[in-house]
Amino acid sequence: MRIISGKYAKRNLFTLKSQKTRPTSDKVKESLFNSLGQFFAGGEVLDLYAGSGALGIEAVSRGCEHAVLNDVSRQACQII
Repeated sequence: MRIISGKYAKRNLFTLKSQKTRPTSDKVKESLFNSLGQFFAGGEVLDLYAGSGALGIEAVSRGCEHAVLNDVSRQACQII
């Protein structure tokens, strides 16, 4: 897992070593952020099923000022 673009581009992310979370693929993230790109200038993001934190961290990397990441798994929160 890695950050695709922005000021934190190419940084690696860590994930759980179990099947409890399924990280969003780079292809899906790229499509999502290309569709919503105009909304990231200084906005905020809420990621309720953070898992690895990839979506929230990607949003901050692309220009959001603040991200709130939440996950039911304590292990996932510690990794984020």
